[in-house]
Amino acid sequence: MVETSPRHPPVTGLVLTGGGARAAYQAGVLRGIERIRTECGASHGPTGNPFAVMTGTSAGAINAAALASYADEYPKAVERLHRIWHGFQAHHVYRADAFGVVRSGARWLTLFTVGWAVARWRRAKPKSLLDNTPLAELLAEVLPLERIPSLVHRGVLRAFGVTASSYTAGTHVTFYDAAESQKPWVRSQRVAVPGHITLKHLLASSAIPFVFPAQALPFDGQDHWFGDGSMRQTAPLSPAIHLGAERLLVIGAGRLHEPPGEKRAAGGYPSLAQIGGHALSNIFLDALAVDIERAQRINATLSLLPAELRAHSALRPVEMLVIAPSQRLDDIAVRHIAALPSPVRTMLRAVGVSQSAGAAKGTGAGGGALASYLLFESDFTRELIALGEADAMARADEVRAFFHWPAAGAALSGAA
Repeated sequence: MVETSPRHPPVTGLVLTGGGARAAYQAGVLRGIERIRTECGASHGPTGNPFAVMTGTSAGAINAAALASYADEYPKAVERLHRIWHGFQAHHVYRADAFGVVRSGARWLTLFTVGWAVARWRRAKPKSLLDNTPLAELLAEVLPLERIPSLVHRGVLRAFGVTASSYTAGTHVTFYDAAESQKPWVRSQRVAVPGHITLKHLLASSAIPFVFPAQALPFDGQDHWFGDGSMRQTAPLSPAIHLGAERLLVIGAGRLHEPPGEKRAAGGYPSLAQIGGHALSNIFLDALAVDIERAQRINATLSLLPAELRAHSALRPVEMLVIAPSQRLDDIAVRHIAALPSPVRTMLRAVGVSQSAGAAKGTGAGGGALASYLLFESDFTRELIALGEADAMARADEVRAFFHWPAAGAALSGAA
């Protein structure tokens, strides 16, 4: 448990990780938590916002920005986020028409196959598999990022941060907006930069490697090219803790552990889609599980020390509530591959993405992992939202204990 000062409640932070379309799950969890709060009659002042610190990576950075932008009306922000994910279609995120896919993806795959010499002949080096211009247009329309500095100044938010990875320097960077008293930090291959968060920061943080184009951002006195913040992210919990969070709600986008005894079929030689999905899962999912385990070990070690020794330690315990999918999102994705636009489906089929019956049985051979990051289609996102809400409701007792909310109906019975 976190040792808190009697003078103020602990600072609660929200950590949202990356995962492309898989981040729809986070919208469901957040909605489920709001439902729990409403049912037990708890409140968090006039804003309803339980999170003083919000941090996000990749698609999680976009979700965090959606909440931070409207932190002064948090319950409505959760519903806005739910509506967006509930109605998502691929063309809201990337060019899904035949011309757009051929122009970006097919040319990229062709050049990847026959060699970069062709690019020199044509003087047209490809930047990414897909063109995410529609995502930039959508975010500009629905996210009033200019509100965040004022919300921080007013104390509605203590801090908001997003992470990105510099291709130029090989450094992992947390860009954050916080009070002037919040000093930046430097760790091995990890640095923090204060300033206002812009649309380009979100596009950089969510630029899935190879899939979406890198973004140029000012860093260390010059423009650096930045890609997805999940790359080279060794400590996804760290930014929120550095920004003052004393306890964390962490929402992942993949199962942290396989159920004991569960065995997956070996299958044949892995397809490019299976290998690509495996690589993306390593980038987006593995660091969170490792960092959570590290934090739990630190908490356990500190609990063995006398209070006077803990007081002199640079380490401090951090209470965590971690909610992650109870089902394999890869397998859910396989069931929805047909929902992808035909040009995208055709392109993915070329690298081994398949909806065959055998692929849907947990082998990974169908490329469900790879497809899950690109399935910005409502059939898939709605199922993930429903799963997230159900997972949150299944852990209602833990949620209430974490936020120190009364049991459902207790407030009403007390008023009576």
